[in-house]
Amino acid sequence: MMKCFARLTAGESREKRVFIAALIVGAAMLFCDVATKLYFTRTLLPGERITVIPGWFDLTLVGNTGAAWSILAGHGYLLLGIGILVAVAICYFFRALTEECPERYFAMFLILSGIIGNSIDRLWRGAVIDFLSFHYFDSYYYPVFNVADIAICCGVGIYLISGFCRKAPREK
Repeated sequence: MMKCFARLTAGESREKRVFIAALIVGAAMLFCDVATKLYFTRTLLPGERITVIPGWFDLTLVGNTGAAWSILAGHGYLLLGIGILVAVAICYFFRALTEECPERYFAMFLILSGIIGNSIDRLWRGAVIDFLSFHYFDSYYYPVFNVADIAICCGVGIYLISGFCRKAPREK
């Protein structure tokens, strides 16, 4: 197995480098999320649409008071509480969740960056700002989303792929 995918040992210098690299990636995603939301809230009016790829992709400013697909719309404080609980749980169980797998460090920090980005919106604006709209001409529209949603989905995807591809760690 390639060294970059070899399991880490707690406290070793390689683990610290992976931790810092994953932290930087998570911070960069959080910065991109906050920066794009600030940009589009200043550039677009709510509901305004700018076509980027005709029939496929638009920029559309939307405020979502719910979670994905507007689930629990109007229950922002409940969703904020859930986000905080999940973030605290990730931090508390970080070592157990990563199981010494370097890619899982990146997964956890991506998920955390997405949770923090959307939580900032819930606190600051009362709704999560979404602006990426993919669709198939006018017949099918995928729910509008943002960079934080991308970070969460990528983090969960990395974690799931890692779980399917890795053997269980040996008992110590």
